[in-house]
Amino acid sequence: MGFVYGEVVLITGGSSGIGRSAAEILSKKGYKVYGTSRRVEEGQERIISEYSNGGFFKLVNLDVKDDISVKNTVKHIIDKEGYIGILVNNAGYGIAGAAEDTSVTEAKELFETNFFGVIRMCREVLPIMRRKGKGIVINISSIAAPVTIPFQSMYSASKSALESVSEAIRMEAAPYGVKVAVIQPGDTKTGFGDNRQFVHGAKENSVYSKRLKASVHKMEADEKGGCPPEIVGNTISKVISKRNPPVKVAAGFQYKLIVLLKRFVPNRIYIYMVSRLYG
Repeated sequence: MGFVYGEVVLITGGSSGIGRSAAEILSKKGYKVYGTSRRVEEGQERIISEYSNGGFFKLVNLDVKDDISVKNTVKHIIDKEGYIGILVNNAGYGIAGAAEDTSVTEAKELFETNFFGVIRMCREVLPIMRRKGKGIVINISSIAAPVTIPFQSMYSASKSALESVSEAIRMEAAPYGVKVAVIQPGDTKTGFGDNRQFVHGAKENSVYSKRLKASVHKMEADEKGGCPPEIVGNTISKVISKRNPPVKVAAGFQYKLIVLLKRFVPNRIYIYMVSRLYG
């Protein structure tokens, strides 16, 4: 098979869920995949799988909130492979709570991973891609970016910010052969919901407490009945096979319809529909 951007892949948040699924799919196709996890000892590699076509999936240590950790991990891969052709920024988490109940500290902490973590990765990897004259950055966003979810406002905001900066980097890096694409998963059967955090202000005495519980209950039900992570992993595989990848793509047919509907439904009606669903 041909590798449009090379065969070396770095996936943040690669130990479970979407990241792990993508790593397994790509390594079977012959890609050399380095997934990241904070649970691997620094400087070490944990071999998950190896294939006769040269593909493999290894886990390495990385904390996207730490500048030094990012630099060391990228250097580790460059020392072994010489380049990184594909970067998948997948690490992220969600917090639940009304915007009024969310402290600035909690919001900043979320952005440190979901947004600034991506910036750190791009600052280290983009120069490598530019020097090679090709490469692609895949940023994992969410349907919650175009379709803002109540009681998930900071998560939606972090993903909206990610999409904006992705578009800018795509334009800035294009003359150097570097592509940028955004993938928007919807409800997916992963451990994401299990890792969802509640803001400290989301207590029983909060005026939003009852509606928050109902909203999160709905989200959890949707996630358990959502599409398997392989759907997103296959979408990533398809995008990196294209020399002219889409700017944004929703993973899963039903989510493509949701994004399309958002474009044509008046904002007032859209707000009413989503608030009835999650509010």
